[in-house]
Amino acid sequence: MDAVGVQDAVAALRRSEAVLLPADGVYGMCALASDKSAVLALYALKGREARQPTAVIAPSIKSLLAFLPDIPAHERLAIERLLPGPFTLVVSNPASRYPWLSGDRSATLGVRVANLPGSSQAVLDAVGPVAATSANEPGEPPAASLSDVTARIRAGCGAEVDAGALPGTPSTVVDITSTPPLVLREGLVSAAETLALLAS
Repeated sequence: MDAVGVQDAVAALRRSEAVLLPADGVYGMCALASDKSAVLALYALKGREARQPTAVIAPSIKSLLAFLPDIPAHERLAIERLLPGPFTLVVSNPASRYPWLSGDRSATLGVRVANLPGSSQAVLDAVGPVAATSANEPGEPPAASLSDVTARIRAGCGAEVDAGALPGTPSTVVDITSTPPLVLREGLVSAAETLALLAS
């Protein structure tokens, strides 16, 4: 584990700075999800419009449900079937919490509890849920290693954690507010496998 990188990342996040963290498939730029100014700065660094939603990665299902306590019971069952895992789940946000994360889709939010590299898990265990967006320039492929991240983005982050090369494939995105659930993007897990897991 990159102990120094973990300490630096935790300190940077608590200073409202963005950090580079490895997830299960690609590297991401992260900021504290509850810190509106930090998330807006993350959007500016990414070149992303504030009306676009961004996903939240929580360190555990318990942490996720504390962050979004209004998730309906039937969606919680789907969460327990798929997470932790290589999925981003679109869940209901009936109280329209965290508008700086949901963009112009205030009734839903994308959430993750991933099988993270140990260093990233240690960071999230220390700080709680983070807003995360892929660490690539708009229109460019996802970053599978820190060396894939542009100098501009790296310079804009307060710290980075290196876990070496990742698969380079993003998470599978599933809308569990839909009946039946709808796979919006295939990633590390195919649509067929995802729906089979939900049906099991």
